Amino acid sequence: QKVKDSMRVLLPVLLNKSHDSYDKIRAILLYIFSTNGTTQENLDKLIQNVQIERDSDMIRNWKYLDVPVISSFVAQQHKYTRRDRSKEETFQLSRWTPVIKDVMEDAIENKLDSKDWPYCSRYPPTWNGSGAV
Repeated sequence: QKVKDSMRVLLPVLLNKSHDSYDKIRAILLYIFSTNGTTQENLDKLIQNVQIERDSDMIRNWKYLDVPVISSFVAQQHKYTRRDRSKEETFQLSRWTPVIKDVMEDAIENKLDSKDWPYCSRYPPTWNGSGAV
C-alpha cells in the first residue's frame, strides 16, 4: 500500500530516542529516495531536529553517486510527453512502451524540442526530407 504522507510516518521514527543515529540516517535516506529528493530547507530541518549534524555528510554525499538528495525545480520540469499508443497492436506479453521509443520516433521525425535536446539539430545540412539521416 502506497504511503500518502511519508513525512507523517517518518517523524515518529526520527524523534524516538531509542533508535540509533545510523537508523535515523537510513530512515531519512529512504524518505529521500522515495520522494526523489527533498528541499534544502527540509533536509536542514530534519538534520537539526534529529540532532545528527555531525553525521549529515553521510546523507549529503549521496549526491556524488548521482542520487538527487536536493530536488530542483528544473529536474521536475523535464517530463517527456508520451504518445497515445492505445490504438496500436501490442504483443500479448508487452505491458508498456519505453520512453526511449517515443524519443527515437520523435528524433526520426525531427520533432524533438531543441531546449530539451540541444545536441539534436532540427535539420542536418544533408537532410533532404526523406526520414532519418
